[in-house]
Amino acid sequence: MDGGCSTAEGVPEKGINLEIMLALRDWLEAFGYHVEVTRETDRSIHDQGIEGIANQKSSDMDNRLALFNKYDNAVCISIHQNQFTDPKYSGAQMFYANTNSESEALAQSLQDQFRQQLQPQNQREIKLCGSELFLCYYCENPTVMVECGFLSNADEAALLTTEEYRQKVAFTIFSGIQQWLAHKK
Repeated sequence: MDGGCSTAEGVPEKGINLEIMLALRDWLEAFGYHVEVTRETDRSIHDQGIEGIANQKSSDMDNRLALFNKYDNAVCISIHQNQFTDPKYSGAQMFYANTNSESEALAQSLQDQFRQQLQPQNQREIKLCGSELFLCYYCENPTVMVECGFLSNADEAALLTTEEYRQKVAFTIFSGIQQWLAHKK
């Protein structure tokens, strides 16, 4: 119901996010991780019978948080695309909350992998968020919101709308998770 931001050509964020997440899921499962995703198709996960878009969005977020908190020792990744009024901005950026002591290190590992593998010019720093990022703030497990790039930047939007680049983004996120887990041990 909420497509998020869009490219100048009208490609909505939601499809890009879904394809990156499904590719990330495949990488994680190939390496033996148990993966649960909030959605495998373009649908909301709000409770049945909920009326009104605002109520459906609220129910959807509550159900996402319940899944994020379902397992002890889980890693939670929320995939998004960024947008800004000035099209010059580009680059991935990670957001985390200080409500879980491990989220900051996970965010830094992901940011480092984007810089090393895909965006050597990316000087963005990880960013602390508050309760405005509901899933990050209220999740009990290490959680990062991954802003993979800016759809308002024509060059980055062109990359993000290709399957090849989305696969690279998914592998980069996978590598960041692997790097973080290796440093945890």
